[in-house]
Amino acid sequence: MTPRRIGITMGDPAGIGPEVIVKALAAMRERDTTLAFAPVIYGAPPVLAAAANSLGVDIGAPVIDIFGSTRAIPVGVVSAEAGHLAYLAIERAVADAMSGAIVAIVTAPISKEAINLAGHAYSGHTEMLAKLSGSDDSCMMLAHGGIRVSHVSTHVALSKVTSLVTPHRISRVIDLTVAALIRLGIAQPRIGVAALNPHAGEGGLFGIEDANIIAPTVLSFRSRGIDVSGPISGDTIFVRALGKEFDAVIAMYHDQGHIPVKLLGFHVDPATGKWTALQGVNITLGLPFVRTSVDHGTAFDIAGRDIASAQSMIEAIDYALNLADRRDAKD
Repeated sequence: MTPRRIGITMGDPAGIGPEVIVKALAAMRERDTTLAFAPVIYGAPPVLAAAANSLGVDIGAPVIDIFGSTRAIPVGVVSAEAGHLAYLAIERAVADAMSGAIVAIVTAPISKEAINLAGHAYSGHTEMLAKLSGSDDSCMMLAHGGIRVSHVSTHVALSKVTSLVTPHRISRVIDLTVAALIRLGIAQPRIGVAALNPHAGEGGLFGIEDANIIAPTVLSFRSRGIDVSGPISGDTIFVRALGKEFDAVIAMYHDQGHIPVKLLGFHVDPATGKWTALQGVNITLGLPFVRTSVDHGTAFDIAGRDIASAQSMIEAIDYALNLADRRDAKD
């Protein structure tokens, strides 16, 4: 059986992407002796070689050099050049995924600032992948352990969120989330839908969106026999999810969904107050291929110091393999 080819994009070469990729692959080879998949890295061979040499391990995967340049990129510095290189890696990986050359994409972190400095007007990975693949109705899911959160809106100003909370968008995110959970082996998913306003609007005192938009959309799913509950106040729904009442939560906006997942995923050294590791995976639903990512940023402040944790990258690769396996089985 030919090993599945998983594409891994290097992310911003000035960030921690190169080292977490090399660390993750080394740890997975040690864990499983031989990898059950064939990793392919999209990036700059000199940058990855430098990270591997610093860590004293092999890259352990072929590198597709999409940069065509070996000029050094300053580590830990936001730059248009680094942003452009990060974009090129994603662009090539998407093309390969669309052609079937790879079965999934796992992405290392990019700098939104650097990407935009390079002239690529995207607010994040999710939006970029959707545009490059022609998928206009995708959504972001964060996963950590049994907590999964899909987002109705993500990288937009809070003042614009209300206009994006529509029956169509909420329904699309619920549909994508249910399909993903079934693919993950949950036969009858239970979905909790977070309220947009405090106290789910408190009978209209704090907003009418929950009563007029979210509640009727939830009822439409329940009438079809799908286990969807809501709107549920944002200050209690994640506790209920932690108590295993829901298999996933639908968040209305970026911070509503990101804060609880990252609070659970960050590990902080109580002696120093500094985070030592981060668990969690970012998954894009609604693409024509599987895409997962680390749930952390470029961490320019620690880039090149060989102290970045690879745990989130390992989880992202494992998630991609699991989703790709189930997708192949379904197809």
